[in-house]
Amino acid sequence: MIKKMFKMQLLPGFKEEYEKRHQLLWPEMREALKEHGAKHYVIYLDEATNALIGYLEIEEEERWQKMKDTAINRKWWDYMADIMETNPDHSPITQDLVEVFSLYEKEKR
Repeated sequence: MIKKMFKMQLLPGFKEEYEKRHQLLWPEMREALKEHGAKHYVIYLDEATNALIGYLEIEEEERWQKMKDTAINRKWWDYMADIMETNPDHSPITQDLVEVFSLYEKEKR
């Protein structure tokens, strides 16, 4: 499993709208994420700075990278562009974060 962590930026005043849109995540978007190897995906908000911190576990990088070229993903980017900092193609501006520590213990059976 590959762990990825990244930072995005929510525009001020859009916390509730961001949460609402994700609570109503389109079924076809959920399916596309799964098809492209997403196993665990969580997004946190730092309310002091409006920074969004994403944590994602994927099966393989090459498969995951194909997600950005899907029609449903581009449609999602367009849908979210009015409440986030984005690139000209409406993809979110992201900054990859580097793991510097991990404490993970497998459950013993």
